[in-house]
Amino acid sequence: MTEISATLVKTLREKTGAGMMDCKKALHEVKGDLEAATDWLRKKGLAAAAKKSGRIAAEGLVGVAGIGKSAAVVEINAETDFIARNANFQALVLQTAEIAAKAPHTVESLKSGAFKGESATIEEEITRLIAVIGENMNLRRVTRLSVDQGIVASYVHGGVAPGLGRIGVLVALESAAEPAKLEELGRKLAMHVAAANPQALTIEELDPTSLERERAILIDQARASGRPEEVIQKMVEGRLKKFYEEVVFLEQTYVLDGKTKIADAIEQTATELGQPIQLKGFCRFALGEGIEKAVSDFAAEVQAQAGL
Repeated sequence: MTEISATLVKTLREKTGAGMMDCKKALHEVKGDLEAATDWLRKKGLAAAAKKSGRIAAEGLVGVAGIGKSAAVVEINAETDFIARNANFQALVLQTAEIAAKAPHTVESLKSGAFKGESATIEEEITRLIAVIGENMNLRRVTRLSVDQGIVASYVHGGVAPGLGRIGVLVALESAAEPAKLEELGRKLAMHVAAANPQALTIEELDPTSLERERAILIDQARASGRPEEVIQKMVEGRLKKFYEEVVFLEQTYVLDGKTKIADAIEQTATELGQPIQLKGFCRFALGEGIEKAVSDFAAEVQAQAGL
């Protein structure tokens, strides 16, 4: 039998909200695969929809900057939350975002961007700060959005300084409408993204693997009802529609009023401004999402060092 660690059981329990014994059984059933265990619990009705992205597991800052009809968001990580209040680190993140907004970049190409300070490049500035501050740092990711006509709006949540915080969002709107009005709409949409965390802009852009996984779970849940196959298919399609409304940006309910679909809210504004508005894209960076961070047991470490 596959050996299941207490840490893995704890991780699954925090992710799903299921009971300890159910989590342990699920992990045994799937030989320790965390994602498969999550699905197993959902199929048995023992877990919620597992929409949590997990606890934030890395520190640092997310930075956003805009230049003309383009804007960029970057994430630079460090080891402790104290780093977010460091002026040199803040300057690093903000300047990195400003450089990223000027032209398309990969993480590697961005590292070679010229830094306005003691260092010649961003990578060299990171190396310098590691030596000065004593924490490991990493430029983790970057995304840039641009439009031919219109605006790229931004929003920072959990801000520690202008353009710097724990969540950074960009929303690109293509339109000939008045820029100030577009900016107002764009910022509200960016605030929605920060709160609702959509996975895709449209249904067609949903990750096929993620969609098929959801469909398989819904089919198993529906079949557990014992209904005829034709009824099961209708049940699944109805639940998929609900799934789209939860994860697809244009299908979501606008958090600012709690009733209007995002696509309809954009259309209403377009009518008011007398110009078509197209939502071209969006991006949301939440600090540390998807990074696992070891949780130390300080008491256990002290005991181990003391030979207890």
